[in-house]
Amino acid sequence: MTYPRDLPVGPRMETPAGDVHLWALDTPEGTQVPAAAAAELSPSERRRAAAFVRPAGRLLYVRAHLALRRLLSAYAGVAPALLDLRQDACPRCAGPHGRPVLAGPPGLHFSLSHSHGLALIGIARTPVGVDVQRLPTARTVELCLPVLHPTEQRELLELPAAARPRAFAELWTRKEALLKGVGTGLSHGVGAAPYLGTHHASGRSAGALGWSVADLPGCPDHAAAWALAAGTGPARAVLRELPHAFLHLPGRQAAELLGGVEPALCTTEPAPGRPGPSPSRPRRQGETWPRP
Repeated sequence: MTYPRDLPVGPRMETPAGDVHLWALDTPEGTQVPAAAAAELSPSERRRAAAFVRPAGRLLYVRAHLALRRLLSAYAGVAPALLDLRQDACPRCAGPHGRPVLAGPPGLHFSLSHSHGLALIGIARTPVGVDVQRLPTARTVELCLPVLHPTEQRELLELPAAARPRAFAELWTRKEALLKGVGTGLSHGVGAAPYLGTHHASGRSAGALGWSVADLPGCPDHAAAWALAAGTGPARAVLRELPHAFLHLPGRQAAELLGGVEPALCTTEPAPGRPGPSPSRPRRQGETWPRP
């Protein structure tokens, strides 16, 4: 099986204004990636993959970046290996460590995160950030508490000890998703993010930056969140799970799988700055993601 650099991209995917399309990909034990498919990665991506010491980390990196290129190919209409992915300048210091961007097709933004067997990719028409983290240990929560906003620290400490790891992970992913979307990432520390604790849906903090920020519920072993630059109306997230065959089929066959994937979750968030609680209403179809 070969994967030519000019392989056909198949039917085009579209993201309506105000929507963020989220794609989850898990990596079960024993999963492999066809060697020829990895040729779709750039030389720098292949070098980074080779630098992983642990095979599981290398496999997840390759699968996540191959999935990203194939998804962007379906949205942009450009073969995966021909996509020009670059690092934008940081908006705070102008250093070469801003958010990744796609050179060429205008109006297409993306974000990628992966952690311990699970990858999450966000694609939208406005800047977007996503983050996924495996639930931390109680010791990790204790060590990281001092870097959080004082109100966030207080809210976490008011919770029962058993509930803190998930609450902390959800808070941390909201912060990382926002910072990745804005383009600073953690280069200036998590303290660069505004308050995103229990009452973040009021829009008083994230809304001041012009972003919608929300949790992505339903994953038992990980926490995940998305952030989307403001539009004129509510922001909607649609989550789908990528079939494992997506990385093993060539060209058009892989792209044609996407149109038949039903949403696993849909949530709607208020426009940034609007007062009141979030009207997020999960609507699940099928099993809770990620599927075992």
